[in-house]
Amino acid sequence: MLGVAGTIVAAIIMIAFEIPYLKKKKLTKELWVFSFLMLFAVGLGIAHSLNWPIPNPLDGIRTVLQPFSDFIYELLK
Repeated sequence: MLGVAGTIVAAIIMIAFEIPYLKKKKLTKELWVFSFLMLFAVGLGIAHSLNWPIPNPLDGIRTVLQPFSDFIYELLK
C-alpha cells in the first residue's frame, strides 16, 4: 500500500510542476499528451506495486511476428 501512495504522491508532485507551465505557455496538445502518459504511467506504477501481472510487450510482438519468422526460416533452410 505504501507503493501505491508513493506513486500517487510522485505523480501529484510532477503534475504540480508541469501543468501550470503547460497552461501558461498555452501548449494544449502537449498537455493532453502529458495527461495521457501520466495516467498510463500511474496505472502501471500502481499495478506494479500491487504485484499484478503486467504483460510484456515483446510477447505480443513475438506472437505477431513468429509466423513470418518461421516462413523466412523455412525458405532459407
